[in-house]
Amino acid sequence: MEDNKKNNFKSIIDKLRSSGLRPTRQRLLICKVLFGENKDFHFTAEDLDKIIKNNNEAKISLATIYNTLHSLKKCGYLNEVSISGNKTYFDTNTTSHHHFFDEANNSLTDISENEVEIKKIPIAPKGKKIKTAQVLIRLENDNHNQN
Repeated sequence: MEDNKKNNFKSIIDKLRSSGLRPTRQRLLICKVLFGENKDFHFTAEDLDKIIKNNNEAKISLATIYNTLHSLKKCGYLNEVSISGNKTYFDTNTTSHHHFFDEANNSLTDISENEVEIKKIPIAPKGKKIKTAQVLIRLENDNHNQN
């Protein structure tokens, strides 16, 4: 098990270096939280800040967390999902997919790309091309069907 942790940590260092990002102590700690368990999850920068504060003695400023998240997004290791205004989630699942957003819990859940069928997409404005099309389905509590 210890070898697996070492290999995972080495892959995080390699991932940072291959993207031109120095593996600083703060970046390594952030990446360990994001990619250390090999599972996908959705989070805000504030969520990540709480996780780091609860699990480590190290102090990382929220600005450093934001900067690191945007650098990782730029390198293709994270997706950014804008919910409304300035409410932004990050997603470690970088494959093409869609989301449910539960407004009661403020949580995102993945929807497989093949579960949504988009019949028509408008032509992009002149000088632009469509990069992706993502569907965000907002959920609210169904108070009529509760027992």
